[in-house]
Amino acid sequence: MTISSRFAVAIHILSLLEVNKEGRNTSDFIASSVNTNPVVIRRIMSMLNKAGLVITNPGVAGAVLARPMEQITLLEVYRAVQADHKEELFSVHENPNPQCAVGRNIQGALESTFLQAQKAMEDELSKVTLKHIVSQMIEES
Repeated sequence: MTISSRFAVAIHILSLLEVNKEGRNTSDFIASSVNTNPVVIRRIMSMLNKAGLVITNPGVAGAVLARPMEQITLLEVYRAVQADHKEELFSVHENPNPQCAVGRNIQGALESTFLQAQKAMEDELSKVTLKHIVSQMIEES
């Protein structure tokens, strides 16, 4: 079970917007960096725009960050691209057999642990800004 790759792509997009802020950041340009279809980029950009993380103008090619990179946390990015999906990182399979002792009790036994893990992940993502990511990329290059 993994978090959607949209999360990593969204971070890639935002990082590129910062690094190339003087350039023209069209969906084609961004798609070439991500190595995906521009339609995928436009879909994710729409989510980021709706969340207030980027500014796009209909009919005008290009996008920019809506706020300085040190004010954008990875938790905000995660929530922006997971908004149309289940909020939970983990979920228990549906309809376990109620006649089975395990099936009848598994969800209750796992819920607390899964919620704690979700909170720990969200707490960690809230501590990391886009600036951290961009700085790390620059250090590594």
